[in-house]
Amino acid sequence: MLNVDTTPRWVDSSEELAELCRKWRGQKAVALDTEFMRSRTFYPLPALVQVGDGEHCYLIDNLAIENLEPLRDLLVDTSVTKIMHSCSEDLETLDRLLGVIPEPIFDTQIAAAMTGLGAGLGYAGTVKALINVELPKSETRSDWLQRPLSEAQKTYAALDVAWLPHIYAVLLKRLKESGRLDWLQEDCAELVAAARNPQPPELYYQKVKGAWRLRGKQLAALQDLCAWREREARLRDMPRNHLLKEAVCLNLAQQLPDHPAAMAQPGLEGRALREYGDTLLKIITRACERADVPPSLPQPLNRRQGECLKMLRKRVSEIAEREDLPAEILVRKKELEALVQARCPSLEGRLRGWRGDLIGGALMESLETAREVPESK
Repeated sequence: MLNVDTTPRWVDSSEELAELCRKWRGQKAVALDTEFMRSRTFYPLPALVQVGDGEHCYLIDNLAIENLEPLRDLLVDTSVTKIMHSCSEDLETLDRLLGVIPEPIFDTQIAAAMTGLGAGLGYAGTVKALINVELPKSETRSDWLQRPLSEAQKTYAALDVAWLPHIYAVLLKRLKESGRLDWLQEDCAELVAAARNPQPPELYYQKVKGAWRLRGKQLAALQDLCAWREREARLRDMPRNHLLKEAVCLNLAQQLPDHPAAMAQPGLEGRALREYGDTLLKIITRACERADVPPSLPQPLNRRQGECLKMLRKRVSEIAEREDLPAEILVRKKELEALVQARCPSLEGRLRGWRGDLIGGALMESLETAREVPESK
């Protein structure tokens, strides 16, 4: 059994935090996690930061500590690797709390996939698979902003970082032996870049289900409505759908109402219509006057393209099995669909890195072969 003290060590003073951060900055790596609340806000509400140094587990009470600068300095110290698991929301939480994104990071969920343990494996499953330790998951829906935290909450939070340094050591060794450490570093760098550069509000319309049906002024209206919703939700710090549901944006863009009475619908009535109606109508009116309408979005795959997609997915599965990797980590379905739909297909985004080296040639070859196969009746 590994010798780890899982007893939570509560840190609630600036002086103690500064002393600990000086110590951690002398290490090669530390485990990092956060607890936050987000049920009624756009942004996460940081409630706790956990750090594990391989020997002890520290719970940093960011609600009580006045000076968090030492923690900020630790997170941007590139000589210290931050070990995290499925860290996208944690990166956002730390950015909200400290205004920085930790770097470099080592995401153990991604690393587990690259060592053949499967895609999307949770922290508890990863710990069980690598070091045969069972973890409870009883406090996942706790109120982390309450003070004092219960002993059960503290124990749960401490366990979230207790074993990270130890599974990190196992995964790091395996990645080095397989020559895949560069893969992990590339993917983690992309996570950091994505956290630092969130998608612009002007592009959120592309996520709306059914947006491909719209053209010209309708699509311009949807783009502007979704951009307004995104900015307003951030400004008011409230969930997007609490402000205005996605379906309402789509309906308004399809209908292009030209007077307030025509705007009323489920999700936009009563108080919401009185509060947002005039603004939304102005957005639609201006969108209809735009000369620079967005290009049409890709339609769902037709039969021929669907057959092509199946051939590509089969080829990806073959390579994944050969390399002992989950197919999901090699390429996403949307990336394959984009290849199939492109008139002049080329490798983009994630497929330009190690994935391009591993499967890029096979994908392009299979795509060409698939297009030469006669369409089935």
